[in-house]
Amino acid sequence: MFKKDFQYYKFCFYGFLKNLRFFEAFLLLFFLAHDLDFFRIGILYAIREIAVNLFEIPSGIIADSIGRRRIMIMAFVFYIISFAVFYISTSFSVFALAMIIFALGEAFRSGNHKAMIMDYLSMNGWSDQKVSYYGHTRSWSQLGSALSALIGGTIVFFTGQYKFIFLCSIIPYVIDLGLVASYPAYLDKSLAKFKRKDIFHEFRTIAVEFWKAIKSMIVLRAIANLSIYSGFYKAIKDYLQPVLQTLALSFPIFLYLEDKKRSSVMIGIAFFILHLLTSYASRKSGSYSGRFKHLAIPLNITLIIGFGLGFLSGFAFWINLYLVSVVLFVGIYVVENLRKPIGVAYVSNTVDDRILASTMSADSQVKSLIAAILAPIIGIFADHLGVGAAIMIVSLAMILLVPVYRAKLNKG
Repeated sequence: MFKKDFQYYKFCFYGFLKNLRFFEAFLLLFFLAHDLDFFRIGILYAIREIAVNLFEIPSGIIADSIGRRRIMIMAFVFYIISFAVFYISTSFSVFALAMIIFALGEAFRSGNHKAMIMDYLSMNGWSDQKVSYYGHTRSWSQLGSALSALIGGTIVFFTGQYKFIFLCSIIPYVIDLGLVASYPAYLDKSLAKFKRKDIFHEFRTIAVEFWKAIKSMIVLRAIANLSIYSGFYKAIKDYLQPVLQTLALSFPIFLYLEDKKRSSVMIGIAFFILHLLTSYASRKSGSYSGRFKHLAIPLNITLIIGFGLGFLSGFAFWINLYLVSVVLFVGIYVVENLRKPIGVAYVSNTVDDRILASTMSADSQVKSLIAAILAPIIGIFADHLGVGAAIMIVSLAMILLVPVYRAKLNKG
């Protein structure tokens, strides 16, 4: 078993702080409060994901070339700037700018921290513990999300405005920037010392090796299986907010409060419970995957279950069974956090450690591309047919396409 040393707790605390995005449980409602329809909200989400796509692969290659820690410090700077822009934003165009800056942070961060964890396990001879170790650190991220929802709900309750949650989110991100800067230098894992004359050579070396890797169908299927569900999850997850809001306003409780305060209480508590469940799911990912001979088996099972829960949740909302819809929607979150550590381990088993950051960035890029495609589509259906029908239609389409990105059993 792996040792819970000082670096383990640094990894865990990083995830905890990173998920203190107090706005996350209210982002879609924030946009709706500024009179944006679902389609324009979907466009904003697509702008964010396309921007992530534009910078994702280059950021991974640069990280593998000059060091992952340095690139992650830059990521947190972009995040902090984006939060400040969101705070002052009132128009669609400024929201789009904030989304692009946020996307730069996502592109510079995603994939690199996972690669640092996988390298740390290899250095310590714990490579066989990938699922459990990553599951443990990810569970701390979900605990951060749980606390974040409560704090975000509290901020909205007392201020009556959504914009202050962006301002407050700057505080944990400044702390997390300092934490990442304190990581040991050997986790940078660049192929050479940071010298200006070596950058082009290292960039070219990594780029060539990465291109060789992604030409393999095994690698492509591994990335697709992990990222397509995550992209679906990313595009659809914020629709839990209007579902919860509808449920909150249909309950005969806190009737003395205005609608925004009533929904903030319900949403804060609901997301707190939800992320406690997803934290538990991440922690148990290793023991769940250990029941199977191949990691591909639980990946395929959870893929179908997750899309199925999406379809049923949308159907329940469509026929006004709001509580049932919420419970089923929570399952989509749980599945994502159960399968994520399994998928990361599965992908890391298929590529060379030297290009792991580049490969994980490719996974994030595919995830972003799927989310960018689905977000406006869901928005159009939601505007014309309702939220329930939109979720139901998109989930059914993803179920029908499962054979295309089913994981192969000869890996993991």
